[in-house]
Amino acid sequence: MGDLSDLYQQIIVEHNRSPRNFKKLPHATNAAEGSNPLCGDQIRVELQLDGDRIADIGFQGSGCAISQASASLLTGAVLGKTKSEAEALFREVHTMLTSATDAPVDAARLGKLAALAGVRRFPVRVKCASLSWHTLHAALREGAEPVTTE
Repeated sequence: MGDLSDLYQQIIVEHNRSPRNFKKLPHATNAAEGSNPLCGDQIRVELQLDGDRIADIGFQGSGCAISQASASLLTGAVLGKTKSEAEALFREVHTMLTSATDAPVDAARLGKLAALAGVRRFPVRVKCASLSWHTLHAALREGAEPVTTE
């Protein structure tokens, strides 16, 4: 398990150092903002929908390595998906983050998102990892209130 843990840590570090889709979308159709007052994380998720499909996604913000890596991983995972597919992935990641530390994770199905499973060993950091996902959920609902982890 040590090798897998090391790989997951490397994924988090890489996505924090070089976040994917860290950008403003000039023609966003949906957006939401979120904050984690405990850690100081701030995020804005912007979507460009083409019908029911996420044609483009970007995020801006600042925060701890886990929040930034989670947002980066999220954008890669939902790009090209339908709203319902993105919502299903939100629920799956939320369940993974909040389940018992020994609960199995389908790494083959989740791919790099499985790296976030290690966060559940540190309950205070779960909010850091889930902030971007809750913000995406709000953006998909159009006109939702800002998200806060408190």
